[in-house]
This record gives sequence, C-alpha cells and structure tokens, in this order.
Amino acid sequence: MPVFDRLIRDVTLATMTGGGAPYGLIEQAAVGITDGRISFAGPGSAVPKDAITPETQVESQPGHLLAPGLIDCHTHLVFAGNRANEFEARLTGVSYADIAKAGGGIKASVAATRAASEDELVALALPRLARLKAGGVTTIEIKSGYGLTLEDELKMLRAAIRLEEETGVTVLTTLLAAHAMPPEYADRADAYVDHICAEIIPAAAELADAVDAYCETIAFSPEQVKRIFAHAIAEGMDVKLHADQLSNLEGGALAAEYGALSADHLEYLSDAGVAAMAEAGTVAVLLPGAFYNLREKTLPPVEKLRAAGVPMAIATDMNPGTSPVADLALMPHMACTLFGLTPEEALAGVTINAARALGIEDDRGSIEEGKAADLCLYPVSHPRDLVYWIGGVKPVKVIKDGEDF
Repeated sequence: MPVFDRLIRDVTLATMTGGGAPYGLIEQAAVGITDGRISFAGPGSAVPKDAITPETQVESQPGHLLAPGLIDCHTHLVFAGNRANEFEARLTGVSYADIAKAGGGIKASVAATRAASEDELVALALPRLARLKAGGVTTIEIKSGYGLTLEDELKMLRAAIRLEEETGVTVLTTLLAAHAMPPEYADRADAYVDHICAEIIPAAAELADAVDAYCETIAFSPEQVKRIFAHAIAEGMDVKLHADQLSNLEGGALAAEYGALSADHLEYLSDAGVAAMAEAGTVAVLLPGAFYNLREKTLPPVEKLRAAGVPMAIATDMNPGTSPVADLALMPHMACTLFGLTPEEALAGVTINAARALGIEDDRGSIEEGKAADLCLYPVSHPRDLVYWIGGVKPVKVIKDGEDF
C-alpha cells in the first residue's frame, strides 16, 4: 500500500461502482490519495495504518458525503452571440424547426461565432465553465459546430483546449462540423460533407478527441453521417451522434453500427435502436435541459433502455439555443422528474456513465483505487439528497487530481 499524501475519513462514500449496495454506498468510510490518484477507498476501519505518515494531510468530515467529481459529457460551451429572441419566439408557438429554416437556430450562433476571435471565445466561455466548476464539474466535453469552416472549427477547438489550461477542468474536445449546413454550401450538402471528410477531419485530428454529427431531417442524413464516421474512424477518432431528437432516422442504430461512444437526445429512439445500442455498448446520453426548454412531449424510451441494460448518462447540452444552462447539478433532478430515472440512475448519469460516454471510465467517474482523485464533498449524509433538491446540492469542497480545486 503506497503512503497517503491525503486521507479523508469519517465520511459516507457514494463510490458509484455498481453492484452491491445502492450508489456503491460505504458508511463511516475513508479515501486515501497518493500522487493525485485514489490509493484506498473503503471502510475507515480498514485504512492501513502504515500508509499514514506525519506528512499525510488527514481530514475528518463527519456528516458529509464524498462522491465522484461530476462529468458533463455533452456541451456546446464555446460560442458567441445570444438567442434569447428565439426563446421568446418559441413561447409564441414558433417551432424550433421553423426557427432554423428561417435562418435562426444554429445558423445564428454560427454568424456570431465566426465574427469572434479565439480570445473572445475563451473570455465568453470562462464564466459558463466557472459556474459548472462551482457545481462540482471536474471533467467536461466541449464540441465545436458553430464555425462550419475549417478555420472556425479549429478556432473553436483551440478555445476549448485553452479552457482546460485556464481552469484546470479536464476538457475533452469533439469536432461537430456536421452540425448545420453553412451558408456557403446552401443546397450542396454532399459537397460540404466531402469538405468535412477530406479537409476538416484530418486537420482537426490533432485537436479533437472525437467526431460528432447531427443526424436529423433539418441537418444531415444517415448516409452522410456514415461517410463522416468512416473518415473519422480512419483517422483513429472516436465517434458519437446527435440522434433521434426530432424524428426517428434510426440514429441510435447507426451510432451503434459504428461503435459510437454515445448516441445523444434519443426522444424518438426505436426498439431496434435500443437493441443495437445494447449490443454495441453505446451509451444513451439524455439531455433533459433541451427537452424542457423546447417543451417536447415525446419522452426518450427510458424503460426500454433500462430493460436492455443500456447505460444512461445525463448532460447539460449547454448551448445558446435549446439548453442555455450551466448547472449540471440540476440535471439529475430533471432527469428523474421528466424522464423517470431513479436517483441512483441519475447520479450514475453524471458520474460513471458520463465517463463511459466519453471513453474515460477506466480513469474517472467512480471512487475506486487507481482512478484519478476527482471528488466532491457535500454537506449531506445520503446521495439521494443530491437529486432530491431542485438544483442539486453544491459541494463544500471539490478535489481535482488530489488537490483542492
């Protein structure tokens, strides 16, 4: 047993390891940290005494809960502009699809983002990420997709990477050039897909961890997405998909066919899509913020996903048009009240299953020996309290790689 740099004891642990007690709960527990990683997690009575030295920082936190750092696995955090006018329009009965067709929606954010410099994008995104960080987020995925040119997509990815340098939050980047049709390619969708495949994906391979696409009647067809995914995989990149949000194009099955890390939204996911995702191990990422803000009526098929054993993650979908929310701690409550998840499923959705949706479950998302010591300390005694309160419970302390964050 390595010597502890830090020992947090007299806490309740929500390890989120799955199996055994709900939430992976351990009472009167302790966590030992060595070189930024978890070197012990278990009952306080089992802490090895020889791992504690006079140099070990020992903290007693009775009455507190220690849980994994939160992971926001689907965001569009980097953007410029404001779309409050669209929110107002939707309240008068204008649909999201009609707004998009009229030049609003994603295209409005594209115009503003193109006009902003990389430095401006970083400055605009920092307060959003600061709010997420204060709520316990230690890892985040950030997509491009508001540039839609080679230069602007790369600008967005560079800005996202700089946010990790500025804040210490672990950032995973996703290329979403197939988010909407740029005005330069109006009525030439296949030509734009050619451009994505031949130029944007190879140029972004050094900056992006994964490639995403928006498969929808108002965006890209399944055939076009397949071409994009084939090129991404050839570049050694993971893939994921905005799937079956507004209609059923069998996006879930398409994502599974290509071994996607996740398929996201899924309000119109079919039974065949559920089965394909279960077989492929593709995570279902549910986005209650967008569902709520768009006032959707069709629910994602949570019961079928549960029965098939498809892991369910939850994310903010933080974006300027359909989910302007920078509070991941709110999402588990919304997933329970809107979608019918249990509190345990909801908390798993922003920890271990969110890690699975990013392909980092071996390193983060649960409190287990060998994983990064990304932790949140809460002033509650049971993890269900984190989901019960509307807006969640804010942590009194966030630890990143073993250090106070």
